[in-house]
Amino acid sequence: MQTRATLIGFSAILMWALLALFTAASGTMPPFQLSAICFAIGSLPGLVVLALRPERLALLRQPPRVWVVGIVGLFGYHALYFTALRNAPAVEAGLIAYLWPLLIVVGSALLPGERLRWYHVAGALCGLAGTAMIVARNGVAFDSAYTLGYGAALCCAFTWAIYSLMTRRFEAVSTDVVTGFCLATSVLSLLCHLALETTVWPDTGTQWLAVAGLGLLPVGAAFYAWDYGVKNGNIQLLGVASYSAPVLSTLTLMLFGFAEPSLSIALACLLVTGGALLAARDVIFSSRKVQAPAEDRVQPAS
Repeated sequence: MQTRATLIGFSAILMWALLALFTAASGTMPPFQLSAICFAIGSLPGLVVLALRPERLALLRQPPRVWVVGIVGLFGYHALYFTALRNAPAVEAGLIAYLWPLLIVVGSALLPGERLRWYHVAGALCGLAGTAMIVARNGVAFDSAYTLGYGAALCCAFTWAIYSLMTRRFEAVSTDVVTGFCLATSVLSLLCHLALETTVWPDTGTQWLAVAGLGLLPVGAAFYAWDYGVKNGNIQLLGVASYSAPVLSTLTLMLFGFAEPSLSIALACLLVTGGALLAARDVIFSSRKVQAPAEDRVQPAS
């Protein structure tokens, strides 16, 4: 059960690896407009399920704190991330924002039934080092003039980490509620767009397909998968595995000609992979212990 849930959670990370590619291919649509459209699309799978199984509508009746955590998590993260990118260079802002996997791993020690081991932290730090090599491969220069952007990026990291950890505490809440989170985030993004941005529509069919891909996968199905994964899977392993997103994203951009191969990317892949394996040592050893008796039973008689 936990292994299956962890794999479902990891599928969200794979979908997030497509975020940069689809965003680059979606044209010049302003961020809040793009967010409003994508989260509206992202809510469609949940709405279809609710339409086919109306009895599940009752699962949306949740305490206010559940809705606050979900809406602040999804909308707050993206609003802070956009603010960071507008007020600080993308490299530095991205590096700070990607502290959230480390915060999840460390914060998981506060959750009931979880224990933080040295190899969880070591694995997360390896992943952070690999991410730093990817995000900052063209250099990093922190400047006090961008304090607002740096602060927004740091708040962004804490927002997603807290959302993920609180989601684990709401493990009895059905993933159906993510549909409501996506709809609310879409509405709030639309209001921000109308107040702060000028509307720009995609120019080509390819750009529209990229927008649809964003809404269906990294800004849609990924949130349902992540919700299920952190509630039922190994949250520490998922936290460390999250560092693979920027690496996989860069590899995807390379595959489609948006980035060039380099030694730093290869080293980053090794660091992220090694960190994930280190953090997963308890899972690996526990599976070996379970398999050992079965292996003993099939030994031929002497």
